[in-house]
Amino acid sequence: RSSAQSLLRLLGFVFLGTAAAQALGGVLVILMFKNYGYVFQESYLSLPGWLAIAAALILLPTGVMAGSISIKSSRYQQGTFMYLLLLLLCLEVSSAVLACVYSIRMASQLESAMGYLIYQHNGSCSQDPGSRAVDVMQRKLQCCGVHNYTDWLKATTTSWHLPAHVPESCCKEKYSHCRGHLSHLEQLSQEGCLKKLEDQLCFVMLYVFWCCTVLSILELLAGVSNGILMKHQPFHDFRIL
Repeated sequence: RSSAQSLLRLLGFVFLGTAAAQALGGVLVILMFKNYGYVFQESYLSLPGWLAIAAALILLPTGVMAGSISIKSSRYQQGTFMYLLLLLLCLEVSSAVLACVYSIRMASQLESAMGYLIYQHNGSCSQDPGSRAVDVMQRKLQCCGVHNYTDWLKATTTSWHLPAHVPESCCKEKYSHCRGHLSHLEQLSQEGCLKKLEDQLCFVMLYVFWCCTVLSILELLAGVSNGILMKHQPFHDFRIL
């Protein structure tokens, strides 16, 4: 019993500490799909992030309750704690599975989605949302084209395209006078956006996946510890039955 109380107290502190890490993972997922919404067009792709944030919010009272139960056991607190752990387990597992599935699914769709946006690009001064999204992506990731800058040379059907010229969003930040001319390759980002976006997607989704997986295991340990304490404290209030 004393070991179960010590473990539950420790897990209570762990839950409180990892709530911030869990919330961070959820925010990263949501921001990523918000910043690159025209590449990740399905709105439900941010669902793992929202589930992670919901789990982080529930982790706070769960951690406090775990510490309280380890000091003074209460049947009502122990029952509520079990329900919270069950709810957390459902959220964590759902978030982990969705993060894994979406990362695999989006990795296979990124290249075609980015290629289509580049093909439809109408110039750096265009007010078209898709064109603006490409420019924002290239500036944020410091990249150019899908695989490299030569992808822009293949987009010959765009009305703005001129020989030896790419969008100004391909320019490196330190060259303020850059206009996207290929005669000054040193002023342009050489890497393509596909690999950078894939790496970012993989990092964010793996972060959420492992965070949820580790927390699920810890929640199972907390449930076992709480069950041991409940076993040593029978329902005295219902002896009359």
